[in-house]
Amino acid sequence: MLDDTKEYGTPNGAGPSSPDSESESPVPVQLTTAAEPVSAESRPPAANAVESASSPTALTTQGPRRPPPPPPPSDEGDDEDDEEEKGMLRMSFMEHLEELRTRIIRALMGLIVAFMVSIGFCKQLWNVVSAPAVTALKHLGINPPNLAQITPMEQFNVIYLKLPLLCSIFVGSPWVLYQVWAFISPGLYRREKKWAVPFIACTAGLFIAGGCFAYFVAFRYGLEFLLGIGRDVHVTPVVSINEYFDLFVNVTLGVGLVFEMPVIIFFLTLLRLASPRFLLRHSRYAILAITIIAAIVTPTPDVFNMMLFAVPMVLLFYVGILASYILVMKREGRRLPWTTVILIVAGVLLLMAGAIALLVYRYHFHFVPHWPFLAQPLRAATKH
Repeated sequence: MLDDTKEYGTPNGAGPSSPDSESESPVPVQLTTAAEPVSAESRPPAANAVESASSPTALTTQGPRRPPPPPPPSDEGDDEDDEEEKGMLRMSFMEHLEELRTRIIRALMGLIVAFMVSIGFCKQLWNVVSAPAVTALKHLGINPPNLAQITPMEQFNVIYLKLPLLCSIFVGSPWVLYQVWAFISPGLYRREKKWAVPFIACTAGLFIAGGCFAYFVAFRYGLEFLLGIGRDVHVTPVVSINEYFDLFVNVTLGVGLVFEMPVIIFFLTLLRLASPRFLLRHSRYAILAITIIAAIVTPTPDVFNMMLFAVPMVLLFYVGILASYILVMKREGRRLPWTTVILIVAGVLLLMAGAIALLVYRYHFHFVPHWPFLAQPLRAATKH
């Protein structure tokens, strides 16, 4: 029986060997640890073959290659968003309410200032407002062509309260629209804030243009038709100040709001709720709806006055489509076809020239006598 030895390579690992074991060749044993993996050279070939067949790398090299993983997302777009978000103002719910309160107060203060200024010109403003009624009564042969006061406070309420209020709404509309934009602009990106000046100018300009169109064209002809209906049945019109002014306000504000159609179409396109192709495809239905609205808003049932409302509304509808088309092209990065735009503008101008020629030569409409702002100074100048 062999004694245990202490020499390296023996089963017990260390110490000198006994004399009886010198004739026997020791079997070397390789010790491995968890930190030192066994190399493939020192392992049997069969074990290497089994492991290579079962490893996933061998399967991938023998079969089709898998596509490489996608690259990690870059931070370039995030940097652009961060730069745009620098112009945005972060506010809490209470801060939003406080900002809304401030903007409403400022808008009301602007309207109050415009109201106080308009009070100083009440008589001049009333002469302008009552000019269509005076002209219509003169054409009907009523002398003197004056409006009637039914109640003691009627004249004061209309001339010194309602009329300055109406004037302040038109004059102060740019200021009110600016306050609206100042409230919503902190939540917009920097590139979206560039629309501030076009938004205020177009919205206020179209609203004032609609009021002027109602005063100079639509309301003037409609009132003369309404007052002349009962002339054949021996009815003398007696128009009260209050009823006349209410009709004047309804027509003027209604047409002014209708003239905001291009702005509405533009914002529908901006919010991706409509597109130029969709609007052009369904334009026939839009024209039918415009004709129905014109028939409702028109104070007279005749076709001529209805067309006075419908034709500008149709033109405004196509102007809104043009603005929508420009927005879509800018969003897609395409160039604007100036030839098409020039042709469209030229067509609109030709239609307007044709309408003016029809009014002048067919219905004897002379612009200077019908406009009190120009007629009175010209008459005063010709007398001198």
